[in-house]
Amino acid sequence: MVKYGVRVLGLAFGALIYTLGLDVFLVPNHVIDGGVVGLALMAAQLTGISFSVFIVLLNIPFFILGYKKIGTVFTMLSLFSVICLSGWSKFIHYAPVTSDPFLSTIYGGIIIGLGVGLIIRWGGSLDGTEILAIIADKKTPFSVGEIIMFFNLFILGSSGFVFSWDSAMYSLVAYFIAYKMIDIVTNGLDEMKGLLIVTAHHDEVSRCIIHDMGRAVTLLNGEGAYKREKTMVLYCVVSRLEVTKVKEAVRRVDPHSFISIFDINEAHGGLFKRRSHH
Repeated sequence: MVKYGVRVLGLAFGALIYTLGLDVFLVPNHVIDGGVVGLALMAAQLTGISFSVFIVLLNIPFFILGYKKIGTVFTMLSLFSVICLSGWSKFIHYAPVTSDPFLSTIYGGIIIGLGVGLIIRWGGSLDGTEILAIIADKKTPFSVGEIIMFFNLFILGSSGFVFSWDSAMYSLVAYFIAYKMIDIVTNGLDEMKGLLIVTAHHDEVSRCIIHDMGRAVTLLNGEGAYKREKTMVLYCVVSRLEVTKVKEAVRRVDPHSFISIFDINEAHGGLFKRRSHH
């Protein structure tokens, strides 16, 4: 019960942060967010009915679909987040901090991204289109991210007919700022990189990475396609800040080594853990 209580408080706090970014920075300057929030803001502008009403009504069909297709926990947590957003938007109102649309776009994008990131970390969502994207992903060749991007580009582009084309462009900028902020909140600033290292001195390089940097190394059997020579391939995961140190260490041992570096979205288990950098 304590675990779910903390999660509920986290979702409510995330919705509060999002509301502040929306009501204090974006909405007063006719800048909107994507997804169902954007649809609700445009519907409120056209009809005069409160945004708090539309944000719940427009999300309900998506949550009914999500309850049947995805599961109860995610759907209920997302519904709670939306109800919190509706409540905060109804009762919390502050004067706009700035009337400069460019500054409001930057500040608003950062703050709503922080709010959405917190909600995602606690297992919820504010956007019913994400549920639709998850379901559509199983039946189409497009990824969840691509489907969400398509929805949002359509919604943000449509805002030009409701507000102005300047507002539509600012909304698009705010969306990309929020998207990056969500990534930072959910994954952290310490991005991870994977390295594949082909070297004739695999024992020395392995010892260097393990003892000098404290990172685990996996040895993979490899074979060169041209000369058909057997070799060992080293695989390890390090933080973005450690990549240069690893490359320098490998080059010292074997200047002719081959190093391939690529992004890692997540790493769990084994000996991997985030480290402090010195």
